[in-house]
Amino acid sequence: MLFLDCLYRLARPALFALDAENAHRLAVRSLALLPAGKPAAASSPLQQRLWGLNFPNPVGLAAGFDKNAECYRGALGLGFGFVEIGSVTPRAQGGNPRPRLFRLVKDRAVINRMGFNNDGIDAVAVRLQPRDARAGIVGVNLGKNKETLDAAADYELGVAALGRLADYLVINVSSPNTPGLRALQGKEPLAALIDRVRIARDKLATRPPLLLKIAPDLTEEDQADIAAVALDHGLDGLIISNTTIARPPLQSIDLASETGGLSGAPLRDPSTALLGRMYRLTQGRLPLIGVGGITTARDAYARIRAGASLVQIYSAMVYEGPGLAARIVAGLPALLKADGFATVAEAVGADHVNTLLTT
Repeated sequence: MLFLDCLYRLARPALFALDAENAHRLAVRSLALLPAGKPAAASSPLQQRLWGLNFPNPVGLAAGFDKNAECYRGALGLGFGFVEIGSVTPRAQGGNPRPRLFRLVKDRAVINRMGFNNDGIDAVAVRLQPRDARAGIVGVNLGKNKETLDAAADYELGVAALGRLADYLVINVSSPNTPGLRALQGKEPLAALIDRVRIARDKLATRPPLLLKIAPDLTEEDQADIAAVALDHGLDGLIISNTTIARPPLQSIDLASETGGLSGAPLRDPSTALLGRMYRLTQGRLPLIGVGGITTARDAYARIRAGASLVQIYSAMVYEGPGLAARIVAGLPALLKADGFATVAEAVGADHVNTLLTT
């Protein structure tokens, strides 16, 4: 891992001279060429069993990096406890016009308006088919095609094609880059969508856990509605959160006005706060995955204490390199020990213990 980090530091000026999307494609292709590394070793304080799956550590690669299941084997060799591919739509689509991916270097952030560009479920299924489940946990993030009117039908197709190949499935209704998608987070449409997708999942010979990825830009009423729907309609977990359409004060003035979802360091605090609220609203009854602005082991630990059983990273790797997951994993045991926790599971939701006991 040290070698890869050194190599990245040398290559970073050249990579940053490239268009951001071209640099990303180069990273995916390079990782795909690497021989599959050994999966992350289980660490006693960090390993957890969730949804019947054994996670060797709580640090995952978020959806968006490996959209088309091209390099998940190489990614698992970087020390990740799990990898999430996608978002994948039933039919291949090119996404929004370029340029659509921007580095905000001064803010250690990224803005994207990719628009679910991907190769489609058939191509992704071919790449997942030979996967050895023992090599590591791989989740599949599902989306809808831009022109589809019956959104649930697209998610049903995704479940049918990829559910048997996934360790877990994610319903993504929170990307800001597909028109009308976020409207599906409303209480009634969300309940109807989840019911249909869950029925499709239940038809499979094996039933992977079903998660929902939500936006950070939700009203308090929206948050309460989503928590109620999640608990009442059979969801197995929530991913908090996707990119934000908000624009906090940014130093990269020339790019701040670009449309799309903002990720990276500016999302750290709002995403952590939202995760804490959703943990309280769901009364700690659902496993949560925290994502957004995680750069250090301390960031990841704060998300765990706020209620996350697992965390994910992506944008921070643009600035910190491919060894980031391994560094976060290496730093977590000392943070747990300092607070008197023997395992990561003991620390999940620690910030809310007194609150939950009094509700």
